[in-house]
Amino acid sequence: MTNLPHAEAAGSARRAASVSNPGKLAVILRLAARELRGGAKGFVVFLMCLALGVAAIAGVGSLARGLTEGMAREGRTILGGDASFSVHHQEATPPQRALLESKGRVSEVATLRAMARAASGDATLVELKAVDRAWPLVGAATIEPAIPLSDALSERDGRFGAAVDPAVLTRFGLKIGDRLTVGTSEFDIRATLTREPDKLSEGIGFGPRMIVSDEALKRSGLVQPGSLVRYSYRVALPPSADADAATRALVTDVEKQAPEAGFSTRSRFNAAPQLERNIGRFTEFLTIVGLAALVVGGVGVANAVAAFVERKRATIAIMKSVGASGRTVFLIHLVEVSAIALVGIAMGLAVGAAIPFAAVAALETVLPLPIEASVYPRELLLALAYGALTALAFAVWPLGRAHDVPVAALFRDAVAPERRYPRPIYVIATAALAIALGWLAIAASYDQRIAQTFVVATAATFLALRLVASGIMRLAAWAPRPKRTELRLALANVHRPGALTPSVVLSLGLGLVLLVTLTLIDASIRQQLTRELPQRAPAFFFLDIPGSEKDAFAKLVQQKEPDAKLDMVPMLRGSFSTIRGEPLSEQKVDPEYRWALRGDRGVTFAEEIPEGSRIVEGDWWPKDYAGEPLVSFDQRLGKALGLKIGDEVGVNILGRVITAKVANFREIDWETLGINFFMVFSPNAFRGAPYMNLATVTFPDGASDAREFELLRDATKAHASITAIRVKDALTTVSAVVENLAFAIRVASGVTLLASVMVLAGALAAGHRRRVYEAVVLKTLGATRGRLIAAFAAEYAILGAVTAVFGLVVGSLAAWGVTTQIMKVTFVFDPAGAAIISAGALAATIAIGLIGTWRVLGEKPARHLRSL
Repeated sequence: MTNLPHAEAAGSARRAASVSNPGKLAVILRLAARELRGGAKGFVVFLMCLALGVAAIAGVGSLARGLTEGMAREGRTILGGDASFSVHHQEATPPQRALLESKGRVSEVATLRAMARAASGDATLVELKAVDRAWPLVGAATIEPAIPLSDALSERDGRFGAAVDPAVLTRFGLKIGDRLTVGTSEFDIRATLTREPDKLSEGIGFGPRMIVSDEALKRSGLVQPGSLVRYSYRVALPPSADADAATRALVTDVEKQAPEAGFSTRSRFNAAPQLERNIGRFTEFLTIVGLAALVVGGVGVANAVAAFVERKRATIAIMKSVGASGRTVFLIHLVEVSAIALVGIAMGLAVGAAIPFAAVAALETVLPLPIEASVYPRELLLALAYGALTALAFAVWPLGRAHDVPVAALFRDAVAPERRYPRPIYVIATAALAIALGWLAIAASYDQRIAQTFVVATAATFLALRLVASGIMRLAAWAPRPKRTELRLALANVHRPGALTPSVVLSLGLGLVLLVTLTLIDASIRQQLTRELPQRAPAFFFLDIPGSEKDAFAKLVQQKEPDAKLDMVPMLRGSFSTIRGEPLSEQKVDPEYRWALRGDRGVTFAEEIPEGSRIVEGDWWPKDYAGEPLVSFDQRLGKALGLKIGDEVGVNILGRVITAKVANFREIDWETLGINFFMVFSPNAFRGAPYMNLATVTFPDGASDAREFELLRDATKAHASITAIRVKDALTTVSAVVENLAFAIRVASGVTLLASVMVLAGALAAGHRRRVYEAVVLKTLGATRGRLIAAFAAEYAILGAVTAVFGLVVGSLAAWGVTTQIMKVTFVFDPAGAAIISAGALAATIAIGLIGTWRVLGEKPARHLRSL
């Protein structure tokens, strides 16, 4: 922004002073508008920082809202009906089925994991889905070739058909018309599945989908008492004037009339709760990243406004010399800065509003996510509020200093600039705006604890960076003077009045802390997945081992791999019914552990303490215990549920509620990936109940892929109903998800890094005027361009190195806290990644500093000396 010519400035000031009320809004707006005619020179970083942060927040919020709206709109299709009632192990009884059919059209879907075997003997895990003729009640399944689904699944010549995910054909090298064996049945592959309408509601599986008929599943030998089969009954209601009320009435009626069924209930309002929770968490993270970019950008706002006030000192002094008050001066320039801020915010809102539309165009052929592309005023208003509060919080302080710019600044500013804090009213206003920004971040968050942590951490980091900057300046002032002129000049520049040190440290430090934190979290997760877990983890998990085949299976493993370790335990599925005799709706549970009350959990029973567990409170039951049922809880889950030794919990298993007393709490080492359960019951609790067994096979010294695949083929061929999960394959799947998340996180953190770079450039640009003055004086005294470049490079190297060390230390501590206290994984320090980040920060500081200084070094002394 250019200064007004002095004559015009004086005229404006006289008019302002002549008004009986200098703070009158019309006068202030007229004067601010007149000064804005000069454009926005010097505010490019200001505009870009605000636009970037606001765009990130508005875009993430709008996209999340679009997904939520899309999920609500497509809820019936995603769920496969208006409501779904699910139960493990056993089908609904005839009275329960009749109750559901009295409400509307019903479709039964059974899902389980199974092993599919090709004629070559190769086997792979598939997510088997058995559907009846009514499926899907809502939406349509699409297969290739385009034949009726009933034809693709029907029985011909003694064999049923199947529609499979194309990945099944790829894994086996098969084609349409070939055969696969699942359980004891052979299936003809008659089609590939191109669209499954209710796929999102069933979560992410470990294997590709295979759809068969319900009759085929019954004949496959896979369904036995205790098998891990999930039966879901989707209900589609008749058309109603108030469909929402009818759906809620349906859920209420079924829960009241069939409480013994143990149904896990979902309606079209929460068709895919896990997906919605993940969307909420990811939105929270991305919003925080956007807010971090906005806060980092706030430093750029402060730098730009400070530079603006410096450029306007002569104009402000002229206005005051003819009678304008400090309050009038402040308000005029606040209006100017606010107008420019609104332009930056508007740019960000425009980009953010367009993101849902861009996402629909980019993702519609990649991910089957129902995004409702629209303009969402609430999310845009929230981003507007974030942007406005940030701009004002960082602008009021430097603008407040304009209140007391003395008239003497016209004559002595170049050689004796005054540095002072703004008046208390501006300090209080800055604090109030910062508090309002923090409150908004917490109030609008998905998880307020995370938002509170972010706000506190940001405030602490700001304070720490300010202390670091002060420490650097003090150390530079106390340090011995080097003999080399360039180093002596660099040290003097670090601590002199008006030094760039606070601006550079703040600009670079925040972004660097976030980048180091994310990099080390990523490294820790990768280390956990790729090195530590595979060394200790089992090679296989074998599910659904019938009791009648338990000994034969153990004998087969022993014969094939005598050195392998086999662990086998009984396994059932159950859901909480009551806690301390009270229904779940009355329980106050830590939000982090609410998942335990949703749906079914795996449970087991044992005479001895499971391997990998340690009793931390209470006692284990004796062998041959025959008293009332007892249960052992994972310590963290038990405390989250508010349980104590002796409390009672009711768990619905196989349609029967078992009430057991808490006997002890265990500390579980989950990282071994061995067999362990949150709840372990005393054996007498399930006497006579049908159950399957779960087994792990571990190779103490590891095994080649060939050995593992040979055991997999032999075991699944000899025991058709058994399902095998190869841990290496599961880890590969998890690693792929983590890789995608890590990529998204790195892209998101790049927004903050970009803001940091822009703010750093702005901070250096803000010191342009003083750099010109210094360069002119030094050149007059005989300094060469080379010596000045060396001095400035040394100054930037000192600031960059200290800030890099700070970012490395604080970022490492933050990453350690997140990994060990929240994620519960081992923290790994990545020296290579840390070195790259530190070197990059140092190089960026020097490069940006020298680029910004180059033009200063080319200034001719004569032109500037004449103005002194």
